[in-house]
Amino acid sequence: MRVLVVDDNGDIVATTIALLRRAGHDAKGCDNGTDVYDCVREYDPDVVLLDINLPGQNGFEVVRQIRTNIGGKRPVIIGITASPENVLGKPRGFDYRLIKPVEANTLMALIATARSFAS
Repeated sequence: MRVLVVDDNGDIVATTIALLRRAGHDAKGCDNGTDVYDCVREYDPDVVLLDINLPGQNGFEVVRQIRTNIGGKRPVIIGITASPENVLGKPRGFDYRLIKPVEANTLMALIATARSFAS
């Protein structure tokens, strides 16, 4: 599974990529909202782990851009946030939303579920 990890905290990106690779996934990182759309187009991930509170463009703007402009295979987008209010209400383009800190087992289970969407 190809997973794009997007967070403005470099330690979170590096740690999550290491975890994903140990589990057998192909993983790549992106560290700001302005570059996410280009990363998605170039990398063609099955899953995007997207921090909602990003500098540049926030996660809500990024997910709208991805959903509007990426045709064909749709990546599963998991929004991740430290702000509980960002998980309330309609998903706004996200398939799932989680509150930080996210447990590794929870993340891996969601990615396994996402496999059925991406296939």
